[in-house]
Amino acid sequence: MSQARLQGIFTPNLVPYTEDGGINEEELRRYAEWLISRGVHGLYPNGSTGEFTRFTPEERRRIVAILADQVRGRVPILAGAAEANVRETIQACEYYASLGIRAVAIVAPFYYKLSPASVYAYFAEIGRNTPIDVTLYNIPMFASPIDVPTIQRLSEEFERIVAIKDSSGDIPNMIRMIQAVRPNRPDFAFLTGWDAALMPMLLAGCDGGTNASSGVVPELTRKLYDLTVSHRIDEAREIQYDLIRLFDTMIYSAEFPEGFRAAVGLRGFRMGQGRQPLSDQQKTDIGTLSRELQCMLAAHGFTDQPVGGCPVDTASGGTSPAEVSAIVQQVVAELNRRGLM
Repeated sequence: MSQARLQGIFTPNLVPYTEDGGINEEELRRYAEWLISRGVHGLYPNGSTGEFTRFTPEERRRIVAILADQVRGRVPILAGAAEANVRETIQACEYYASLGIRAVAIVAPFYYKLSPASVYAYFAEIGRNTPIDVTLYNIPMFASPIDVPTIQRLSEEFERIVAIKDSSGDIPNMIRMIQAVRPNRPDFAFLTGWDAALMPMLLAGCDGGTNASSGVVPELTRKLYDLTVSHRIDEAREIQYDLIRLFDTMIYSAEFPEGFRAAVGLRGFRMGQGRQPLSDQQKTDIGTLSRELQCMLAAHGFTDQPVGGCPVDTASGGTSPAEVSAIVQQVVAELNRRGLM
């Protein structure tokens, strides 16, 4: 029996580390619970944000096994299953199927840039042999691109290929994919991996996204999704603007995905030291990131503003006297609480 189409926000899971650089299972379980409680539709381990290339094949399987045990079917899991060659990728598909995972995501072959014919042959081999539903993962900045004719052909020839996750941020190309595939595969799902275009991608016909920001502000990403699919466009647009500002801060304040790791730490999780060594110049400006994150959450009612308040949005006409009074009272109360007045 066919399963429901992949839909909604799937959070690309970051992995907390122990002091010796191993997988912090306890914190990973706590993080998964927090994400589910904040309304994400599903989890997405072993993606780019989850640093899948920095783990061994055994560690990648362990990460998914931990999450499958913790989640126990409450939300679907879309597990990254890309390995170094097609044989090992199919073996990963078999293992994740044994865990009851909803579907896997497989990036096109990386390192070697392949022709469209070779990309088709790679996924066709998987399509013929996978025991689990497959999501194509198109991320042309890191791997061989999956062009529209190849996506269309794979969708029509292999029932187990059920979706594509596209991280190019190319809205016209997403529309071309939808136009090419949907007529013959109405069950085929389209997910965007580009946070800065989540709202327009949803309006163009996407079913959801695998968005790194949802690992930091799941409340806002879920709210953006709900508002957009309900066609409450003005409200959704404001959140999309906020997410772009946060996304840019996390992307450009450190080497990817260190900015996202730092931001998750600000939400109360012990993320540990990442496996990629960083110079002093590359380290995240925690103060700037913390303030930006707290102001964004405060604007949507999830927390208080930081001491000193947040920048005034002059484009919307400034702050009313009542809002100024509330900010002053909030700052004074916080200074008193900290013993500074």
